[in-house]
Amino acid sequence: MKSIKTLAAAGLALALSFGTALAEYPERPITLIVPWGAGGGSDGTARIVARLLEEKLGQPINVVNRTGGGSVIGHTEIARSKPDGYTLGNITTELSMFHWLNQAPVSYKDYTLIGLYNADYGGVFVAADSPFKTLQDLVDAMRTNAAAIPAGGANQGGVNHLSYAAMVAAAGAKGAFWVPSEGAAPALQLLTSGAIKAAIVQFSEAKALMDAGEIRALATLDTERNSNFPDVPTVAEASDIEFSISGWRGLAAPKGLPQDVSAKLEKALKDVVASEEYKKFMADRQFGVTFAGGSDFEAYLAAKDKQFGEGLKAAGLIK
Repeated sequence: MKSIKTLAAAGLALALSFGTALAEYPERPITLIVPWGAGGGSDGTARIVARLLEEKLGQPINVVNRTGGGSVIGHTEIARSKPDGYTLGNITTELSMFHWLNQAPVSYKDYTLIGLYNADYGGVFVAADSPFKTLQDLVDAMRTNAAAIPAGGANQGGVNHLSYAAMVAAAGAKGAFWVPSEGAAPALQLLTSGAIKAAIVQFSEAKALMDAGEIRALATLDTERNSNFPDVPTVAEASDIEFSISGWRGLAAPKGLPQDVSAKLEKALKDVVASEEYKKFMADRQFGVTFAGGSDFEAYLAAKDKQFGEGLKAAGLIK
């Protein structure tokens, strides 16, 4: 009798184990950590991704903003969470700089990378009456004396600053002169007033002044022309240097995520990025749409890590 009960118990345990093994991910709600505050670009893009992923995965995705330390807190929490697929994270451009600046011992290597879903390329802008009629004019002036050309676009050490410093370095010049500001809007005011001679900002941020005829775009920092501004050439088309840099956003999980869960999330994200609803959302806000999954995303971030390191060195922020 005892052996029958033992066998029955063993059979029940096996059945429960088998049922658990066959349980399809996800079985419960998912948390998506955004390392920036509500209302910004990272928050907005993460929320549309979360909403569309819900439809693909059949479970609610709760977006939680974990702010602080210039996104260090949120990025660190994502990396340190349990790799079970129920905590995901929106990782952003700043991750490419943390370890270079000794802000946090975390990099793209500390995550299971699901996919890149957004990359935004800025542009090089000058005032309408600027003597720099082309990007080549600006590049030539950099080679003569880059320190005599004040430029701006946002804060010290941000992606716009690094873009300008890296462009000066690509021209073979030194002494990039950056005037920091609290964002693109103040920088564009400095540009139109003549306080700075060039600016690196997003096209969406510059559009109103472009439409008003107060500023001109010399080039896009993308390797291809911006479909919304097809008359603006690339750096390679407008000058004798080749250079491209962008801000980026992607989806990741803590390192060690099971491969089958990672594969399911990657496929779902790829479908989201290809959807008309996602494309329209991004186009309406002039965000760039791109996708790179898994190993391609890893290669992309490895290249960004190197590029941002070089930009920080060119900006004089690290040795």
